[in-house]
Amino acid sequence: QVQLQESGPGLVKPSQTLSLTCAVSGASITTNYYYWSWIRQPPGKGLEWMGAIAYVGSTSHSPSLKSRASISRDTSKNQFTLQLSSVTPEDIAVYYCARIATMTGAMDYWGKGTLVTVSS
Repeated sequence: QVQLQESGPGLVKPSQTLSLTCAVSGASITTNYYYWSWIRQPPGKGLEWMGAIAYVGSTSHSPSLKSRASISRDTSKNQFTLQLSSVTPEDIAVYYCARIATMTGAMDYWGKGTLVTVSS
């Protein structure tokens, strides 16, 4: 069974960098044809895809984040990390990590999500 678990601070101050980690078990993040993504949902709004890191290590990001997002991985720990710089209250959201199967485009496994608040 594939499991994803987000971790990181629940509270970040404005202008700081948010860092979240997704620990993966039951599957390797280097397995062919899977992408590992970050998605968020602000209160009262829909899901927003933020970016992903591929099984080969290449990354893609949503243009709406204006280069504030960076995704990296640690294959020795089988985990990947999101860093979001210059946070504002507009970044308050539940942050999820998920696996994307490239064959179908489906996000077939999700973490439970972690709430991040931005406040001084």
